[in-house]
Amino acid sequence: MTKHEFEVAMTCEGCSGAVTRILNKMGDVKFEIDLPKKLVWIESDKDVDVLMTALQKSGKEVKYNGTK
Repeated sequence: MTKHEFEVAMTCEGCSGAVTRILNKMGDVKFEIDLPKKLVWIESDKDVDVLMTALQKSGKEVKYNGTK
């Protein structure tokens, strides 16, 4: 599985909670959230566009930083 890094404009626990709920619904993804650094790492075989679209459902600005 590829590990992707995204920058998500999260400012509080509520923001990271929204991202967590969205990613949990996707299934077949492992993820870590670093709220202070506003980073989300997702391990998945899913296409980057699919992951990006899912993260954007949180209503936050999302930037793809590449693979890690």
